[in-house]
Amino acid sequence: MNTIDNLNFAGKKALIRVDFNVPLDAEFNITDDNRMVGAVPTIEKILKDGGSVILMSHLGRPKEGPSDKYSLKHLVKHLSFLLGREVQFASDCIGEEAKAKAEALKAGEVLLLENLRFYKEEEKGDETFARKLAALGDVYVNDAFGTAHRAHASTAIIAGFFPEAKYFGYLMAGELANAEKILNHAERPFTAIMGGAKVSDKLLLIEKLLEKVDNLIIGGGMAYTFAKAKGGQIGTSLCEDDKLDLALALIEKAKAKNVNLFLPVDTTIADAFSPDAKTDYVKFGEVKGDWMGLDIGPETAKLFASVIGASKTVLWNGPMGVFEMEKFEVGTRAIAEAVVDATRNGAFSLIGGGDSAAAVSKFGLEDQVSYVSTGGGALLEYMEGKELPGVKAINS
Repeated sequence: MNTIDNLNFAGKKALIRVDFNVPLDAEFNITDDNRMVGAVPTIEKILKDGGSVILMSHLGRPKEGPSDKYSLKHLVKHLSFLLGREVQFASDCIGEEAKAKAEALKAGEVLLLENLRFYKEEEKGDETFARKLAALGDVYVNDAFGTAHRAHASTAIIAGFFPEAKYFGYLMAGELANAEKILNHAERPFTAIMGGAKVSDKLLLIEKLLEKVDNLIIGGGMAYTFAKAKGGQIGTSLCEDDKLDLALALIEKAKAKNVNLFLPVDTTIADAFSPDAKTDYVKFGEVKGDWMGLDIGPETAKLFASVIGASKTVLWNGPMGVFEMEKFEVGTRAIAEAVVDATRNGAFSLIGGGDSAAAVSKFGLEDQVSYVSTGGGALLEYMEGKELPGVKAINS
């Protein structure tokens, strides 16, 4: 793998695509800085070599060009704190100011460019825009796994301007190595835990995993599609009515492949989608009237934990319920704790970005699992067997 370890950056300006798409509150405070922290080792290696660093990222989904809400200037103070040095800021990612500040950059200095998505050309993968970005640095480094599945100007197109000088950063290399370990070198028993709202979002991944895993656990909103497909009652729970046949087909496929498929056995139900709702437990597939399932029940948590506890490799993608509400976080927390216990007993555990990463972070357990991915969508696509444009651009 062509990583930054293959180059001494002394005297070089490294143009690094990072993923600083972090959540901000109303006062522009960063509420989760994991993605920023993840990029620090790459930046530090280049600075230590005697290079300088130009950082580019997107933030949010600005629709109408530049806006204060999506400005990366809000990250400068915290980034300076993380790197222990003052970070400079350019109020545009291309143009005269960016060019002048990049040219004046000395060894050991860091410049953060303004939000790439203030230009529509970024998401369109525009070559002229990519060329303007490329002109700012001597070497291109992609350390943005979270956007590696997008063929954007700064993630895929730009690499073409650095045929002999393009590298993976440490975060990107770590993501690929850990995904590879799960996909092709998993120790058995191998258990995959799938949650989240929709079966359709995870369909390709589930089919791919049925070729590889010993156990497949299904929880979260998607479980109710399975419950209804099997003739159960689900009240007003989340359900993809057009995917009932698909759910039954997956159950059959698991049998054919000798994969143990575990569905919930009980459900935590509520009379409203609200933190103040009345709650109760019922058997899985016995949700009546206007009630809805918002978490797995205690028996299910025990069952799933025992399967996880006996595993040597664990992949977790998607929560077991509406963990954002304290009342309905119990199942997701139980799974997180079971994964931590398995890891402590020698299992390799990969948390698949997105909501699962948010959950382990919420429960303060991110340091007690083997690896937490920073890219939900990118990891899913990589595991589905798709070639990621951001990865291909460095490898080709």
